[in-house]
Amino acid sequence: MSVTQNTQVKQAESDEIDLGKLFGILLDNRWNIIAITFIFAITGVAYALLATPIYKADALIQVETKSSGMPALGEMGELFASESSATTEIEIIKSRMILGKTVDKLNLTTVSSPNYLPVIGKGLARIQGKQNAIYISRFEVPSHVDEPEFTLLVTDSETGLFELVDSNKRTILSGRVGELSQRGEFAIFVSQLAADDRASFTVLKRTRLDAIQRLQKDLSVSERGKQTGILQLSLIGENRRNIKEILNDISQNYFLQNVERNSAEAENSLKFLRAHLPDIKNQLTLSEDQLNQYRQDNESIDLGLEAKSTLDVMVTIEAQLNELTFKESEISQRFTKEHPAYISLLDKRKTLLGERDRLNSQIQKLPKTQREILRLTRDVEVNQQIYVQLLNKVQELNIVKASTVGNVRILDSAQSYTRAVKPKKPLIVVLATFLGGMLAVAIALLRAVFHRGVENPDEIEAIGLPVYASVPMSDWQIELEKNQKGKKPLTVEETLLTVSNPADLSVEALRSLRTSLHFAMMEAKNNILMISGPSPGIGKSFVSANMAAVIAKSGSKVLVIDADMRKGQMERQMAVGHKPGLSEYLSGQAQIESLLKQPGLEGLDYIGRGNVPPNPSELLMHPRFKALMDWASESYDMVIVDTPPILAVTDPAIVGAHAGTTLLVGRFGQNSVKEVEVAKQRFEQNGIEVKGFILNAVVRKASSYYGGNYGYYNYSYDSEK
Repeated sequence: MSVTQNTQVKQAESDEIDLGKLFGILLDNRWNIIAITFIFAITGVAYALLATPIYKADALIQVETKSSGMPALGEMGELFASESSATTEIEIIKSRMILGKTVDKLNLTTVSSPNYLPVIGKGLARIQGKQNAIYISRFEVPSHVDEPEFTLLVTDSETGLFELVDSNKRTILSGRVGELSQRGEFAIFVSQLAADDRASFTVLKRTRLDAIQRLQKDLSVSERGKQTGILQLSLIGENRRNIKEILNDISQNYFLQNVERNSAEAENSLKFLRAHLPDIKNQLTLSEDQLNQYRQDNESIDLGLEAKSTLDVMVTIEAQLNELTFKESEISQRFTKEHPAYISLLDKRKTLLGERDRLNSQIQKLPKTQREILRLTRDVEVNQQIYVQLLNKVQELNIVKASTVGNVRILDSAQSYTRAVKPKKPLIVVLATFLGGMLAVAIALLRAVFHRGVENPDEIEAIGLPVYASVPMSDWQIELEKNQKGKKPLTVEETLLTVSNPADLSVEALRSLRTSLHFAMMEAKNNILMISGPSPGIGKSFVSANMAAVIAKSGSKVLVIDADMRKGQMERQMAVGHKPGLSEYLSGQAQIESLLKQPGLEGLDYIGRGNVPPNPSELLMHPRFKALMDWASESYDMVIVDTPPILAVTDPAIVGAHAGTTLLVGRFGQNSVKEVEVAKQRFEQNGIEVKGFILNAVVRKASSYYGGNYGYYNYSYDSEK
C-alpha cells in the first residue's frame, strides 16, 4: 500500500464516528453526569416549590355579527344594524377607552408588594404560611416626584401604625390602617394590612398610561374557533381575587359601551326629528287656517269631482315624494350616489316630480276659486301627512332606543382557576433534569474532544517510539501515598509498592518491562539506564524505584540514583534520607562510599539527590559525575538514574550522554503525543537515542474498551501480608 493510500485510509478512519467509544466516554463520566443531572433536578424541584404561583381568570363574550334594536321595524331596523369582526372587537376591548375605566375604578396605578429575602424569601414565606399582605385604596404623590417608589414600614402591627419613607430613607408621612393620611400633596389610605412589626412593603405609583399598557400586556383576548364570534378574555396574576375583579370590570365596561354605541344612532335621529316637529306642526296649522279663511270668504264648501280627483293624486304624489326623502336620508348613510339603489331612488323621484308638474299644469285650467281651494287643501293634507309620518318615526325610534341591547352578550363572567397555571411544576422538574443530563453529556463529550492526553499506546508507536510497558494505575499505591502524608516512613514495606504488594498489576507490568529491558540493553554500551519524561508529575520516580526493586528481587545488584537535584523526592519511597547525596559528591564535599544507603531490600542501594545546589547542570558536567557513572557501572548489575523532565531543564541531556539506555515515561491522559515527540527530538538533538516509552498510571476506561483498544488483564495471585 502506498503512502497516499495509507493517508487516505487513516483520514477515512478519523472521519468515522465511533459509537462504541462515545458510549465508553459516557460510561467513564457517569458519576459526573449523574452528579450534574442530580444538581439540576434538585434546582428544578427547588424552583418549582419556591416560585410564585401565577393564576388565571377567564370570561366569555359573544359578539353577534348582525344585530338590530327591533327586527319588527323592517327597513327602520336595518338603519341601526351593525356588523363587526372579532378582530375589531378585540382591539376595542384592549383600547385605552375600555381599560382606562378599569384602571381608574380599581386604582391600578398603585402597586404594592411585600419585601422578602432575595430569590427564596417569597417562596419560603408562602410555604410557611407567613405571607404579608396590604391593600391601598388611595395613593397620591406630587407630579414633580421623579421616582415615585416608596417603602412602607409597619411600626405597630397591633394598632396598624405605619410609616412611608422615600428612597433616601426620609419619612414622608405616618398613618394608621383605615384612616386617610395626608401631608402636603402626599396622601395614602391603607384599607387592609397583615404583617408583623418591622415588615416592609414597596409602594409604587405608576402613571395611568403605564398601568393601562401593563394591563394590555397581561390581558389576552382571542376568538374561540373560527368565525364564531365568541371571544375569550384571559388575565393572569398572582392574586386570584384581583384578576377576577379586573376581568369582570373589563367585560362590563365593554358591554356598556357597546350598548351606548348602538343606541347613540337612534338618539341622534330622535334629536333631529324632535327639532323639526314644531316647524311642521306650525306649517300644518297655518295651512288649515288659510283654507278655512278662504272658504269663509268665498262661501265655497266643496270641490268638483274633477278637482277632488286631481287633489287626491297630488296628495299621493307629495306623500310619495316625502317618503322618498326619508329613504334617501337612510340610504345616504349606507351607500354612495353611484349605488344602483340610490340611482333607482333618484329616478323614481324624477318621475314623480314630472307627474306633479303635469298635474300643476292641469290645475291651471280650473276656475280660480276651485284652483285656489285645491292648492290650499293640498297644502293642508300634505303637511298633515308629513306631521303624522314624523310622529310615527319618533315613536319607532323611541321603541328602538328602549329595546337596544347591543350586539354583545356576556356568556360567562370571570372566574379564577383554583390551580396555578404557572409554574408547571412537573414539567419544570423534568425539563431541569433533562437539561442537566444534556449539559453533563455535552461537557463529557467536549472534554473528550479537547483532551489531548495519550490513552492509546498506538499513538506513541505512530511517532516511531516503541512502547515497552503500560503500567496500570495502582489503588494500593494511592493508599500508600495517603498514609505517607504527615508521617515519616520507617520501612520500604510502607512506601514501596513492589515490597508492599508484589501481586499488584503495576508490579506485574514492571516485571514485563524487566524482561523487555534485558533484551533492549544487550547491545547497549553500558548497564546504565536513564529514565526521564517530558513534564513533571508523571511518575518517573515511582517507575524508577519500583523497577529497581523488581530487578533486585530477581537476584541482581541494583543502584538507584536520584539525579533530580532540583525537586527530587525519591527518598520518600526508599524510606531513607537524601543527605549526603549526589550534590555533595559533585561539589567535592563527600565521597562515594558515604552516599550509598540501603533501603532494606537485598541487592538494592540508593543515592539521594542531596541538598539543592544553585547550579545543578554545571555540577552534572563535572568529571566527578563521569567517575561516579563508571564506578557504578562496574560495581552493579544495573544502574537506574532518575532525572528531571527534559522539556523543563537540560539535565537529562547531560546524564544521557553517560547512559547506555534511555527510556521516556509519560502519564496516561496527561502527556500529549506532541509533548512526547518533542521530548524525543530534544534527546536526539543531543545525540541520545531513546530506546522506548513507558505509559504510566493507565486507567481502564470504557471509552478505550468500547473503542477497540486493548487494556490490561488481571491474572495475579493474592499475596499474604
